[in-house]
Amino acid sequence: MPYETIQLAEHGDTARRTAVITLNRPKQLNALNDALMDELGSALRACDAVDHIGCIVITGSEKAFAAGADVAMLAQHDFAAAYERDLITRNWETIRGIRKPVIAAVAGFALGGGCELAMMCDFIIAAESARFGQPEIRLGILPGAGGTQRLPRAVGKSKAMDMVLTGRMMDAHEAERAGLVSRVVPDDKLIETALEAAATICALGGNAVMAAKECVNRAFESGLSDGVMFERRLFQAMFGTADQIEGMSAFLEKRKPAFGRRNPDAL
Repeated sequence: MPYETIQLAEHGDTARRTAVITLNRPKQLNALNDALMDELGSALRACDAVDHIGCIVITGSEKAFAAGADVAMLAQHDFAAAYERDLITRNWETIRGIRKPVIAAVAGFALGGGCELAMMCDFIIAAESARFGQPEIRLGILPGAGGTQRLPRAVGKSKAMDMVLTGRMMDAHEAERAGLVSRVVPDDKLIETALEAAATICALGGNAVMAAKECVNRAFESGLSDGVMFERRLFQAMFGTADQIEGMSAFLEKRKPAFGRRNPDAL
């Protein structure tokens, strides 16, 4: 389907591909509004529903992944309108229900809602130009899309408090040291690196990838004993899959595994 605020493309071979979703409001530095978040959610659900997509990359421009929520949109609300329309919640949380891995490839500004969107992804690859921050306090509000919850889990309470209460930005290398991003690469290698990571994931068994994602997410939403039991049950469940048989057979036979695939042209 045609999109106005995002671009959707596929990369990779004909068996298992990576979907790349590019935020596309360049004049607004990809500021997030309802139209963009509706289209992003639609694209994410579409990619999650087809077998030949194995991984999803979300990225922006060289200047900005997303410079925040669209302040002009937010300023139209009073409390009653924000509450009645379920501001943010209604269409910003779609990414949480996506089962396939989602990688954020971040260059330039990832501020406010942009930082929160990146943190909703499964991991972040940052260009050296990336800048992360939660500057909502400077607008007389506070983060509303998980910034006060996901940021402390990523970087710890002290650094999160510093960023949320002062609105200061964190550069890419500080973000890597703090654990917010998985790796930092030169700007001109950002998409290449993200696609390489996605291709690695796409080459693996789809059931194991989705189960592993569920297990890591459970670590942030439950106690240790419950999380370990959840992991144990999914680990055991993998022994009922064809990919487990293929993976272990290939290891023992000293060959490269050929995990199950479907040809997208046959769908």
